[in-house]
Amino acid sequence: MSFSAAKWRGHFPLLAAHHDLHYLDNAATGQLCAAALDAITSHELTHRANVLRGTYRLAEQADAAYENARRQVAAYLNAADADEVVFTSGTTAAINLVAHAFGDALKPGDEVALSLAEHHSNFVPWQMLRARRGVALRFLPLMPDGRLDLARLDEIVTPRCRLVAVTHASNVTGAATDLAPIVAAARAVGARVLADGAQAVQHGPVNVEALGVDFYAFSGHKAFGPNGVGVLWGKGAALAALPPFLGGGGMIGRVTPGETTWAPPPRRFEAGTPPIAQAVGLGAALDWLRAQPWAELHAHTARLAQRLVGALAALPGLTFIGPRDMRQRLPIVSFNLDGLHPHDVCQVLDRHGVAVRGGHHCAQPLMEFFGVQGAVRASFAPYNEEGDVDALLAGLQDAMRTLA
Repeated sequence: MSFSAAKWRGHFPLLAAHHDLHYLDNAATGQLCAAALDAITSHELTHRANVLRGTYRLAEQADAAYENARRQVAAYLNAADADEVVFTSGTTAAINLVAHAFGDALKPGDEVALSLAEHHSNFVPWQMLRARRGVALRFLPLMPDGRLDLARLDEIVTPRCRLVAVTHASNVTGAATDLAPIVAAARAVGARVLADGAQAVQHGPVNVEALGVDFYAFSGHKAFGPNGVGVLWGKGAALAALPPFLGGGGMIGRVTPGETTWAPPPRRFEAGTPPIAQAVGLGAALDWLRAQPWAELHAHTARLAQRLVGALAALPGLTFIGPRDMRQRLPIVSFNLDGLHPHDVCQVLDRHGVAVRGGHHCAQPLMEFFGVQGAVRASFAPYNEEGDVDALLAGLQDAMRTLA
């Protein structure tokens, strides 16, 4: 399959309908691909019923569609078993599930290791766990460009460590985390590892078996799928050892006045009616993505990001955030213009049809590390083209003229 950004863009109905939109906010949410939209529409029109409830034909078709989506997600992640895939409402819910189901068994003196580069979704739940259980939080330091400094792993991941929870890729700097030494350090002390994959999954299939982590979390809307659905993948043994986080229908073995027993994973963690149509849409999106020529897509988005990085370096008063070498990062480019508030810059860019995000990006500890309140962020997907970079640069010139 040969890659064309214009043809790829044609698989996204919103972008096909808005030819003047330069959408560069892909780290916040990707556009919905036609494969996902078609699957959702087809399901809702032909198979809409609750799962695990009915023995009639329509309900059985809904069951089949939902479980097929689980298999599609498992294939994208190279999971050993589809039952290692738990559907949630998103990355935040997936991480909170682990923070409760795994974390509530911890005791004072136990430690959880994080980094200062985490999204709030992989930061705040562990602070809440600290307040509930009295665990200690240890923080991996950062190098000046925002990458995790792994030289002090042995100091941070101690024999008291029970879990290491780190980003697979930063939503601010784009810096990709080398998980192998983190996994090795965790294994040496018997700790589990959770990777926040929210920024990684949209850049090609993930091999959780090769990564060696115990838990992996991501959101559907960042992977060109629907809102309202996400995934917690967990190794079979790791999931089986966890109690449920939420109680209700669908997650039980048997309920009596005296006690309740739990269904095996993944049902144990899917209380209530799950996001059925959204899961079907996510499965279709990942199935479509799995067939894409990812070497070409990676080269294309890296060229766009590298061109932007080079052009930004020539602008006066610009502060760049993150590593500049595209071999160490995803196509996410964050920066500031001296004296200009990121929100003001984004509003000027919007007048040029450029959609980027400004603010702290739910990563205030990382912003504090860089000594800034926020940043402008442009994030690329394969449907972006040179014209998107041109429009962004023209808009920045306008912002520098009008806001100075």
